[in-house]
This record gives sequence, C-alpha cells and structure tokens, in this order.
Amino acid sequence: MKKTNNNNVFYDPSLAKRHRKAKVFKGLALSALVISLLFLAIFLSDMVIKGKSAFLQTYIQVEVTYNESTVKSYRKAIERKYLNLVSRSDIRDIPLKMKHDPSLMGTKKLQWILADDQVDMYMKEKYYKLKSKDLKALKNLIENNRVEMRFNTLFFTQGDSKIAENSGLASAIIGSIFTLLVTMAVAFPIGVATAVYLEEFANPDSKWSSLIEININNLAAIPSILFGLLGLSIFINMFGLPRSSPLVGGLTLALMTLPIIIVSSRAALRSVPASIRQAGYGLGLTKIQVVRDHVLPLAFPGVMTGSIIGLAQAMGETAPLIIVGMIAFIPDSPSSIMDAATVMPAQIFTWAGMPEKAYIERTAAGILVLLSILISLNALAVYLRKKFEVKWQ
Repeated sequence: MKKTNNNNVFYDPSLAKRHRKAKVFKGLALSALVISLLFLAIFLSDMVIKGKSAFLQTYIQVEVTYNESTVKSYRKAIERKYLNLVSRSDIRDIPLKMKHDPSLMGTKKLQWILADDQVDMYMKEKYYKLKSKDLKALKNLIENNRVEMRFNTLFFTQGDSKIAENSGLASAIIGSIFTLLVTMAVAFPIGVATAVYLEEFANPDSKWSSLIEININNLAAIPSILFGLLGLSIFINMFGLPRSSPLVGGLTLALMTLPIIIVSSRAALRSVPASIRQAGYGLGLTKIQVVRDHVLPLAFPGVMTGSIIGLAQAMGETAPLIIVGMIAFIPDSPSSIMDAATVMPAQIFTWAGMPEKAYIERTAAGILVLLSILISLNALAVYLRKKFEVKWQ
C-alpha cells in the first residue's frame, strides 16, 4: 500500500524492504567471496612458506680418496667424521666414477658433495637430528666456507628416491606427460564426435539420444575412484594391459574426462548462430559440409577451452590412478606409454606419507609445481579462446 511522506510524495514500503534485502544478500555474497579468497591466500602462502626451501639444496666440500679400499667400500672414500654429513646417493657413486675414469686411482680431491637431509634441515633452520659430534664437524666446515646452498636442480632431474635429499619430480613429470597424451588422444576425438552427433545429427526426441544424454550426465556425477575400478577391471584384468603404465592411466582418465569434453563441446556448438546453418543450407550445402566447414570452426574456441579444462582436471586426479597402480615407487622415468610410471599428484601423495621431515618441503614444492602447471593450462585455454574468437569473427 502506497503512503505519503512529509513532502507528499508517494512511496511503497515493500519496495524499501526489498532494497534492504537486496543489500543484505549482496553483503553476504561479497562476504562469501572474501572468505573464499582469504582461505585461498592462506593455502597458497602456507605452500610457499613450506615449499620454497625445497628449491635450495645444501652441498659440502670434503676430501674424497680414490684407492683400492674405496673400490671395496664406498664409505672409506670420505673421512669418518664427515661420513654422516654427506648423502649416501653421492658417495655410492664414487666407485663408479673410478671405473669410468681410472686416472682417479690413488688421488685425493676436494669435491662438493650433496649433503645429508639432516644437514640440509639444519642449514634451513628447521627440525633436524644430528649427533653432537656431527654437528661439531658441520660447524667446522661452515667456518671454513665449505658449506653452501645451491639451486636444487635434482628436484627437476631426479626421480623418486628413498633418500630424501636425492628425490625429485622428473619421473613423475614425464609420466604425467605420457598419461595426458594418451588421455587427450582418446578423449578429445571421441568427446567432440559425440557432441557433434548429439547436437547436429541426432533426433533429440529419440530414445537413443535420451539414453546417451542420461549416461553422460551419470558419468559426470560418478566419483573418480570408480573410474579407477573400471580401468582396473577392463584395461588390466580383461585386456591384460601393463599395470602402472601411462597407457592404462591415460585410458582411465579419458573415461573420466569424456563427460566434460562432451558437455563443453555441445555448449560451444549450441552457441553458433542458427543463421550460419541456414545460410549454408540456402547455398545448397549438405549437413556434413555445414557442420565441417562452418559450425565446427566457429565452435572451435569453446571446444578447445573445455578440452583443456578437462585435461587440467585429469592432471590433478589421484584416486583413479591409485587403483591402477600408478602410486608405486618408480625411481626411473618411463621411456614409453607401456613402462611403469607415476604421475605428479600420486608422487605428492606418496611424499606426504613419508616420515622424514625433508619430504614436507618437497610435498609443498610439488604442489606449487602442479598448481603452476594447472594455472598455465587454464591460462592457455583463455588465450586460445580469445585468439580463435578474433580469428573467426
């Protein structure tokens, strides 16, 4: 009911009430956004604080002895007081160096050697376990400028290792690349072809089309771990494909990615104006020619965007790959899609369960690398969309 105020102007009390509710709703929505960004900032800052130290690694300079006793026992190549300060991975390779370079026999050299993870933790001012005599020897090396921090190239060149200071992401990165190549090689053509059929050729009122759409919607709602069980039962148990291989992992992720590609591709095809199709038919083109030469090129930016986003989601999945065995300890990089491999999310999951404190920073650093790749893929999707939109306008 309208009323008048002191200026004899009519106003509606219910309208003022709706305005107040709108302001409250807007405030709640803004608060939710701020809280979400706050949690994201806390997560990212925590990962950066914990993970940035993993990109640095400690090296110490010690005297290495090359003689017959060293050949029999690599532990005799280093002075006993420094033995617990150096990494086992480096001193174990000393006999191999002598084998490849016989001129080293009978010599002593000052060399920079990878430090033990406990030394690395001490240098980074984190929790460490060093005996008093080892700590005294380390401080002596520090005073003589024989300890230094270097960029941790091993993190990007080495595979997984039971020796914390020698572990890296190289094998997981290559395994992820192989797995995603298989995923896109299978999911992209099948997903786009399915979207084209459903959107351009199928009768939307037929039972067959309704059945396909129901199954696509059901696949999109299935938990990812069930795709792992499906991959285990079909690709490994039924077809006998090698367990833990990028081929099996890629095929499993392809099944999971298909609904995303189909839905995004259908939306892209639906966004093409009907006038484009009608103009083609008016010129006497067939249905296939209209779709191939006009509709698909215009829908391509949306198709690519959805496919890359689906690829990014597949790259971050761990549960289905655990079921097909890609969580195993894989120190070497795969040379083909048939070799045993692991992927970055699975590698991070493995490090998170390790008892050594040095793996905490490697877990955080691995998350940062994975996030960087995912952000890059999403940025690439936006860039390609903008580029092709300009091209086809």
